[in-house]
Amino acid sequence: MITIKGIIMAGGKGTRLRPLTCSLPKPMVPIINKPVMEYTVKLLKNHNITDVAVTTAYLPELITEYFKGGEEWGVHLSYYMEDHPLGTGGSVRNAEEYIDETFIVISGDALTDLNITDAIEYHRRKRAKVTLVLKREPEPIEYGVVITNHEGRITRFLEKPSWGEVFSNTVNTGIYIIEPEVMNYYSKGDNFDFSKDLFPKLLKDHIPMYGYITEDYWCDIGDLKSYKETQFDILEGKVKVEIEGNKITDGVWIGEGTRVHEDAEIIPPAYIGRDSSIAPCKIGPYAVISDNCIIERAASFKKAIMWKDSKIAEETHFSGGVACNKVDIKSKVNFLENAVIGEGSMLSEGVMVKPDIKIWPHKKVEAKTVINQNLIWGTKASKTVFGYRDISGYLNLDITPEFAVGMGSAFATILKGGTIVVSDDQTNGSFIVRSSIITGIHASGGQAIYLPNSIIPMNRFAVKYHQADGGIHIRTDYLDKNKIYIDFIDKNGANISRSKEREMENLLNRGDFSRCNADRMRQTVTIENFSSLYIKKGIDFIENQDKIKHSQIKVAVASNSATQIRLTKEYLHQLGCRVEDYSSKGLNSMEEHIENLKNQVLEKKANFGALISENGEDIIIVDDHGNLIDLDKYLLLAALIAMKKESKDAIVLPYTAPNILERMAENYKVEVKRTKSNPSSIMNEMLSLTDESFPIQYVLNYNAVWAMGIIIDLIVAKDLKISDLAEEIPNYYYLKEEIPCDWKDKGRVIKELIAENREEDLELFEGVKIKDDKGWALILPDHEKPIFKLYTEGFSEEYAQELSGFFSKKIKDLLGNQRQ
Repeated sequence: MITIKGIIMAGGKGTRLRPLTCSLPKPMVPIINKPVMEYTVKLLKNHNITDVAVTTAYLPELITEYFKGGEEWGVHLSYYMEDHPLGTGGSVRNAEEYIDETFIVISGDALTDLNITDAIEYHRRKRAKVTLVLKREPEPIEYGVVITNHEGRITRFLEKPSWGEVFSNTVNTGIYIIEPEVMNYYSKGDNFDFSKDLFPKLLKDHIPMYGYITEDYWCDIGDLKSYKETQFDILEGKVKVEIEGNKITDGVWIGEGTRVHEDAEIIPPAYIGRDSSIAPCKIGPYAVISDNCIIERAASFKKAIMWKDSKIAEETHFSGGVACNKVDIKSKVNFLENAVIGEGSMLSEGVMVKPDIKIWPHKKVEAKTVINQNLIWGTKASKTVFGYRDISGYLNLDITPEFAVGMGSAFATILKGGTIVVSDDQTNGSFIVRSSIITGIHASGGQAIYLPNSIIPMNRFAVKYHQADGGIHIRTDYLDKNKIYIDFIDKNGANISRSKEREMENLLNRGDFSRCNADRMRQTVTIENFSSLYIKKGIDFIENQDKIKHSQIKVAVASNSATQIRLTKEYLHQLGCRVEDYSSKGLNSMEEHIENLKNQVLEKKANFGALISENGEDIIIVDDHGNLIDLDKYLLLAALIAMKKESKDAIVLPYTAPNILERMAENYKVEVKRTKSNPSSIMNEMLSLTDESFPIQYVLNYNAVWAMGIIIDLIVAKDLKISDLAEEIPNYYYLKEEIPCDWKDKGRVIKELIAENREEDLELFEGVKIKDDKGWALILPDHEKPIFKLYTEGFSEEYAQELSGFFSKKIKDLLGNQRQ
């Protein structure tokens, strides 16, 4: 028999579980009437691990008072408390004198029925120094992904990857079997994390680490959704754990001393603890009621959890929520899905609690009140709100004033009460959202600078000009004024990083914002006519202004945005150009816009035409011959112009772009740097390659007004036409396709594509790129939609089509196999 020591990490605060964890450490949160950590202690004992250390940090006395020395469970518990945060690895290293033989590290706030004995035998058989227990997850982006080779040896770690980085669906469970010598990489008292610090060092030093993939149950109880689902899984028999109480029928357990009226209807699965009282009412399905609870006549309780010493009065409907200890809910209350009420709170008669609402501990709600926002912090709980580049949704449905206040507070909290430039397109929808966001900024101690009637590039410029800490731009959709888009901008003028997005999402979910007193709140500073400075600065960077004024350049301009048209015309007029523009009214499709623009260019004999996006960033060009330069080709054109205008060592392209530019760059002795395809990564990489105040490639791609000045400056200085520049771009054969899928299939499909191809044919930078000497295909899971994006490029049009067809069919076959 193999015996090792155990270490339970029990220092979690459980901030995402609040208000459940306002007065409890996360390991003490009850699962079917017992602290979740108790299941871990029993699991270790069942596999003959009886010498167990427990690392604690938050409210440690509640853990030690409950478990004491562990005698009740047949184990010996030793406690090691962190005086300050040490990280997952540091907390274990803190138990230095305990670590003298092989040990297993397991979380005290996750639930598993792992066959630990099998995992230990695997560890011994592989002669591993560290074995990570892994689990297949259909949507792995919320976990640390671990990649292994065919022998099970770990080759790579990815911490909470984006969909473009999901190369496997095997995730780190946080359960590790470790040989003690590897802990010598750090000293006692060091702050370090296993997955972020120690394991990458071991990997770099070729220390043998293996992944043991388990099919056993495992759930990281990280949020309210998983907290409920874990308990429902136990009731369904999906987890090999013991349920205390008398099993009176299939799927129904009732504890000692509980009285159930003969007219009560209990629908399995359901659990009721000890000494409770159930009147004629309806319980279940999926109900967990703890000890000493009361449910009165004509009430209903389903898909819900109730902790100890709580009461639901007559005719109250409690559906899909969680009630903590000592909660008192009066009659005729409606408590809706995913809402939570904290310990010691009371809801008076007739209260309605809307879905997803959190009520913090010890609150009293007066009769017939409708609770439609969190009682204390007043924000909407949300798991993931950012899409590909922004937050978007429908006014008063997805984007409510309350949610907008939360966004302002969250951003101001992240920026520690700094200065934020806020701008909008001055539509009715933008006005509501902008006003609410500014309120949130002030409530969290931030300073707002407001730019009326603006575009995103103006906001980016203002952030730099005013040395602000960030920016927010709000705009509405041209075709649907109820659709709102909100961009968040960092101090460099780029969209905020994915890590900052996650930080905001966590704050919005918890409602845990900074707040300031009235005497510290600052007034909004409104800057009228900032567009004049924006236009002047854009012209100041143009080298050949006199030559442009004498060249009689004529440009046709189109956009859905009246603000964009106005700014572009004013800029070009001051530059000395003639401008032809046309009304976009009645033109709903991109094709209609382009056709009208072509006609304008040819009829007016313009040097070129530009169709500018509503956000002021993207340009579609029509050259002097009426030929279209679409967004994909413009990306290459902008890179070409940057190489001609700047004596730089490198230019930036997204990983998804055609490879043809590498050939073009050779002529200019310029390196092409590929980056992730999200706007934040592209912008920040472009900005990092220049110390200048006018980064040309960045401006060409993200500031349409100024970009037109750069283009005109070049063609005038070199006596060129746009068509001449376009002809410098060699022919290339590049296709794009979107393939619908289920969210849960993304990780699996990527993993199977990797497994089916030779390692030397693969690139795993973003998505999966499969290449040969004739072309390549890139399969990239989309961040905000249930689709795969397929990009292909071939040496010929026929080969590009062949690649696209082959991989499109391959993805669809993999999706179809799973559905069958």
